Amino acid sequence: MDTQQFWNLIEEARSRVPAPDNGHAVAIRAGALLALRPAREIVAAEQVLRNLMADSYRAPLWGAAYLINGGCSDDGFDYFRGWLITQGRTTFDSVITDPDRLAALPAVQAYAADGIDIECEEALSIAWSAYREATGEDLPDEALTVPYPPLDPAWNFDFGDGDQLSRRLPRLAALYPE
Repeated sequence: MDTQQFWNLIEEARSRVPAPDNGHAVAIRAGALLALRPAREIVAAEQVLRNLMADSYRAPLWGAAYLINGGCSDDGFDYFRGWLITQGRTTFDSVITDPDRLAALPAVQAYAADGIDIECEEALSIAWSAYREATGEDLPDEALTVPYPPLDPAWNFDFGDGDQLSRRLPRLAALYPE
């Protein structure tokens, strides 16, 4: 499975759930669809997922997650990026280049209005769950890698500094006032 095939899987999962903005539902459906594939494809999907997590490991996106969720630990950032992956390739690509674009997403606007955190831990185990379902065994991970890049030093400030985040992410800050 390559990156395009993985995104096709996510889109198929999104098309089969009543609320495609619901990352949990998308992740569960994607795992079920992936479990129907050969074990080697499931392992390859895990590598694609890890690569996407590395691609989205960016300080501006972490700042956005911090603002949206009222704080954001390492794990919280992983879960936020999991949700982002369940939103599909177009949204993912757009948001990792400009996290302030999150403010234009209807789901983010609705979550902001309702005070709901944005995260999806289940997305991180799509391949693991699929492999377990397909084979009855744990996903082998010894050959998989996660090439995380360094974070942007221009964003090396305390995300608790609301003024800094407001200047850098003005549309999101308007949705999530302090």
